[in-house]
Amino acid sequence: MSAALAARDTLGGGLRYGLLGLPLAFCALPLYVLVPNLYATQLAVPLAVLGAVLLATRVLDALLDPWIGRWCDRLLVDGGTRLWQRMAFAALALAGSFYALFHPAVEPGAALWWLAFTLLLTSIASSVLTVAYQSWGSALGGDALQRSRVVAWREGFGLVGVLLAAVMPAVWGVEAMTVLMLIALALGVWALHGTPRPEAEAPLNRSAPSLEASTWAPWHNAPFVRLVTVFALNGIAAAVPATLVLFFIQDRVQATGPAQGYFLGLYFLCGALSMPLWLRVVQRLGLVRTWFIGMALSVVTFLGCTAIGAGDVGLYALVCALSGAALGSDLALPSALLTGIVQRSGTTALQGLYFGWWNLVSKLNLSLAAGIALPLLNLLGYMPGAREPQALNALTAVYCLVPCVFKLMAAAALYIHFIAKPGVHHHAT
Repeated sequence: MSAALAARDTLGGGLRYGLLGLPLAFCALPLYVLVPNLYATQLAVPLAVLGAVLLATRVLDALLDPWIGRWCDRLLVDGGTRLWQRMAFAALALAGSFYALFHPAVEPGAALWWLAFTLLLTSIASSVLTVAYQSWGSALGGDALQRSRVVAWREGFGLVGVLLAAVMPAVWGVEAMTVLMLIALALGVWALHGTPRPEAEAPLNRSAPSLEASTWAPWHNAPFVRLVTVFALNGIAAAVPATLVLFFIQDRVQATGPAQGYFLGLYFLCGALSMPLWLRVVQRLGLVRTWFIGMALSVVTFLGCTAIGAGDVGLYALVCALSGAALGSDLALPSALLTGIVQRSGTTALQGLYFGWWNLVSKLNLSLAAGIALPLLNLLGYMPGAREPQALNALTAVYCLVPCVFKLMAAAALYIHFIAKPGVHHHAT
């Protein structure tokens, strides 16, 4: 085992690497939840124009990820020194743009341009840090368990960041949220400087121009295409209930006030706590079969959720706990599988490019989920606040059963491509 791998597997190495996951996840939630409300209510930006700016920014941000990944690959060859320096600059840009976004220093008439510029800069800086951070972890290599531990540290801290971002604005306000974000970001970048470094490697093989020159190179790697197919189907399955969860809590469970925050907190908390348990299963069954079990747990949980009615607070809390545990497998395992595929393909110098495409697919999942779930609810006769049996049945069907359909499709693809084929499962783990 290399010195980097040995140091990475210590508690201190995991903490130093994982800490940056907290501010990166922390900053994402306010962009989706708080920004629209702030600019619509306090700065009178029309909703239609606001929606267009948000959509355009998110699409452009997603499309840039593969090119950000290629840029990160060129900076990783020296063992991460140059990459960390660029990440520090990106962190400064993220800190400044995040602060400016939530503290607009303009009159209402200029708010739209302020929003467009600061949101775009925040999104791009966040994407640079995220892709570079994932590429750094992937470059550490290791076996299935070691790769899973790297991802678990990153995603575990990310879940803590989501929890803090969900609670802080409501309890302590936007100012405290901003201060915490800036402090956590500075600590995360500082800690990464002392974390185990990827080993320096030779520049890209010039005899393989197709891999160097083509941003589309990952799509010529059949195992990557198969894994992305599973990842996309599974991602939509997770994003549909995330899009509809507040509607379900308010109208189906009919829980109001702090209970809504408690349900969400329980979901993310169980996701974080479940990660060590999934890693123990990986030791016995490998990455693929463990992820398959996580998918099965999610399907069983959401099928049981169809029986929930008004006032079933305890039962819905159980659903949140079990689905949160299933979330832990979704967060800890797919990226570890991707790292293994990149290693075996002999294109480790392109791992940033792979994660760039991976993040693009992840961001598009949220858009696709909203594009599927919301029109379907409208078609079936549900509107927010509706309590008629037909409307609630429609909400239950879309919230519970549509994710099951996509999750079963993902599980079937995982089984066909990685478990059933002789030899494939062995290499996938």
